[in-house]
Amino acid sequence: MTAHTPPTEPFRDPQLPFAKRVDDLLGRLSLDEKISFLHQFAPAVERLGVAGFRTGQEALHGVAWMGPATVFPQAVGLGATWNTDLVRRVGEAVSKETRAMRARDDRVGLNVWSPTVNLLRHPLWGRNEEGYSEDPKLTSAIATAYTHGLRGEHPTYWRTAPVLKHWLAHNNETDRATSSSSVRPRVLHEYDLRAFRETVEAGAVAGVMPAYNLVNGRPNHVSPYLGEHLRAWTDEDLLVCSDAGAPSNLVDFEHYFDTHEEATAASLKAGVDSFTDHGTDGSQIVARVRGAYDQKLLTEADIDLAVRRQLSVRFRLGEFDPHYDPHSGTGEFDTPAHRALAQEAAEQAIVLLKNDGLLPLAPAARIAVVGLLADECKLDWYSGTLIHRSTPLEGLYERFGADRVEFAEGVDRVLLKTAEGTFVKVPEAAGAADEARGAEGALDPALLAGRTDLPPLTTDATGTELALVDWGEGVLTLRAPDGRYLSVADDGYVRASADQPGGWIVQETFRLEPHDNGHLLRHVGTGRHVSVAPDGVKVAEENPQVFELIVTESGESAVTRVTAQADVVVVVAGNDPHINGRETEDRTTLRLPAHQERLLRAARAANPNTVLALVSAYPYAVNTGPLPAVLWTAHGGQAAGTALARVLAGDVSPAGRLPQTWYADDSDLPGLLDYDVIGARQTYLYFEGTPLFPFGHGLSYASFAYGDLSARVDGDAVHVSFTVTNTGDTTADEVAQLYTRAVDPSVVRPRRELAAHRRVALAPGAKEELSFELPLTALGFWDVAQDRWRVEPGPYELLAGASSEDVRLRTTVLLDGEPGAPRRVLERGLAAADFDEQSGTEIVDRTKVSGDAVTPVAGGLGELVYRACDFGSGATEVTVEVSGEGTVEVSVDGGPALATLSPDAPTSGPYDYVRPAGAFTAEGVHDIHLRLRGPLRLARVGFSG
Repeated sequence: MTAHTPPTEPFRDPQLPFAKRVDDLLGRLSLDEKISFLHQFAPAVERLGVAGFRTGQEALHGVAWMGPATVFPQAVGLGATWNTDLVRRVGEAVSKETRAMRARDDRVGLNVWSPTVNLLRHPLWGRNEEGYSEDPKLTSAIATAYTHGLRGEHPTYWRTAPVLKHWLAHNNETDRATSSSSVRPRVLHEYDLRAFRETVEAGAVAGVMPAYNLVNGRPNHVSPYLGEHLRAWTDEDLLVCSDAGAPSNLVDFEHYFDTHEEATAASLKAGVDSFTDHGTDGSQIVARVRGAYDQKLLTEADIDLAVRRQLSVRFRLGEFDPHYDPHSGTGEFDTPAHRALAQEAAEQAIVLLKNDGLLPLAPAARIAVVGLLADECKLDWYSGTLIHRSTPLEGLYERFGADRVEFAEGVDRVLLKTAEGTFVKVPEAAGAADEARGAEGALDPALLAGRTDLPPLTTDATGTELALVDWGEGVLTLRAPDGRYLSVADDGYVRASADQPGGWIVQETFRLEPHDNGHLLRHVGTGRHVSVAPDGVKVAEENPQVFELIVTESGESAVTRVTAQADVVVVVAGNDPHINGRETEDRTTLRLPAHQERLLRAARAANPNTVLALVSAYPYAVNTGPLPAVLWTAHGGQAAGTALARVLAGDVSPAGRLPQTWYADDSDLPGLLDYDVIGARQTYLYFEGTPLFPFGHGLSYASFAYGDLSARVDGDAVHVSFTVTNTGDTTADEVAQLYTRAVDPSVVRPRRELAAHRRVALAPGAKEELSFELPLTALGFWDVAQDRWRVEPGPYELLAGASSEDVRLRTTVLLDGEPGAPRRVLERGLAAADFDEQSGTEIVDRTKVSGDAVTPVAGGLGELVYRACDFGSGATEVTVEVSGEGTVEVSVDGGPALATLSPDAPTSGPYDYVRPAGAFTAEGVHDIHLRLRGPLRLARVGFSG
């Protein structure tokens, strides 16, 4: 007798193509099992031996939320390196640590939600730290490098599966779940889609995550662009994962649908495949999908398509081929190579903004290092827990010797005196464990609770001196002498219990509010005032304590004391990533907080040899005139302090470059919700003012000469080359940048636009020739008249240099291109959103499924202009497709209204369109001006003759 081996199910046969294996497994799943897969936490199917699966693992600059891991510089810092090879290696290290961590903790997911490719359009965006650049070309280059590192090089099996965030036009935390970004077609195609498109087309992306906001009046989670654009860019099955809680927002906050069943069906049919909602509990999503199916809002084919995309990713991750998966044994975690890479990345991210010769520091210099971030290594919301830690102070101690470095933090040291004459006291906590927030790992760190194992604050006759920091806009932290921050736990008591401010709702921030002859102390997280009770200090709705703030030493005094005798002062200023500018909270100003301005002035007054080192997640508007040297770095991860010290000492020549414009003043900024980068002249592409520091700016300890620029058009590309020579006396990197400019465009085009760049290392005297091939399509623009890309004929400048403003070489090429043509309005009419210019309008949804309309802002007055409309031998009638109520005035070349049209009566809803018509006379080619009045939506304009 011979025992027969049971046949292998086709989905487990590694010899079959993934598509056939997915088909087989999909066919074995019941409808209920398939529906259960649509939640973020897909359950196991034990009868088939299929394990559970989780979409989503944060890995923006290291594995986040799951405990200790290597922490690299923030994403905006990686963008500042302008180094795609480095960023690819960072992605590789992060993915290897993800695999290693999963081997010991199966809560760690392999579907990583990273990178963020939202463009840094507006520097007040609270999540500026998460993006790479304001420029789509640089963003896509860095994102492509990171995703290739995350994916790995195996042709079949992926080390991790990257998901790009956040689709689409998402740059505001203010009202982020309900606000709509009005994005005209040119901005959509030339700006917002580009970063996603070029990264997806590079082939290492597993999916995207839609953003919370709406675009043109329609929530991103039901966006037709997922099908029309995203999935048209690749043949791969892309997995679209919702943002957390966003499926419920469609009904609960946006009120876009009446029922969750309608919303879930619309999302699924638009292209969302995995629903992140209600934490680990999938029952509500399952019930909504089942309800939508029972109501015939969905078909089983709709469900199958979403499940297929998820299974495709799972097969690529090797889940069903453990013996063939080359990444299954990856164990690289916190290796010497990863530590060295973290330091290399931190060094390359540092940007030297100004240097009048003070840097690098002399080897024997006596240094005073001061500032609120001088002895800090800050983490952000998407950081892992530090294994290693280096602050600027520690880095300078290590590099120059502790005997040559003096330190003053610059906090205000205060006592809080009660109305009864006692003082707030931090009691001793003998035997209390030293805990770091999130060190144990958490699938959702928003759920981490404050500590209650420590005693609450009390009062006594002497009190405890606290370190007070004003982080700007009156938001304070208070820290005990042992380094712990005052925090409020769920029980309402105030304790010195937090190692750093943090959490989804920060519990370590307060405001002092003048009251009578003292101050009330309001806890920001709960909104309640601090009171003193017999059992301890707590926050409460009643009986607030009136405190007298007694300053025992000002920060300026401490700074002055240590700086006067130093050879050089290093002021380390910047932000705490959890305060005043973070997820859920935009900044309100570019200015440095007043507390830090005070410290900077005190240092400069005491010692003119003052270096300002800004460590921040975003740009500042700072008066750099009196300062001989200024540097900027994003929060640089575990090796930040060592990296900064090595750059200050000249061991490394700085070569970071600004990935976004640093504006000189708040008045240079458009409104936070104005997404029209063309009309509002935003970013270096269109900004016409004088920036504090331009895009691409960054100095070096070496000098570089550019030469031998040549350019030729050959077929479908422009071939450009030039040389870069190190004319200094130190080995250094240079970031050579190539920009293009349309010399005589027919529409508003960028002042200059990054086409390519290269970071090169050059020894003194070394020269390197850099060559680039630019496809002619890179010189095109989105022609709204023809609804497609077009390259205009005419001259184009090619500019090579060290920044967007530091142009060293230029030449011009002449392209044949494709001439423009007037709009054939008698045949095609005008789509309302295809305007050339506008004022006072916003784009909204024509229907809930697809299409755009235009409406006056707040139902007021708006104007649209359409250039070069060809009426041929003559038009005699105009028709408008409108809903709501109001009027549309039609004029030619800005003259008097030739027709005024409006609905006979207000329509029954915003999507119920009528088509009033009227007499209109025009012939030949003219500009059409439309003036919209009142709360109406205009979808189209038609002409007949």
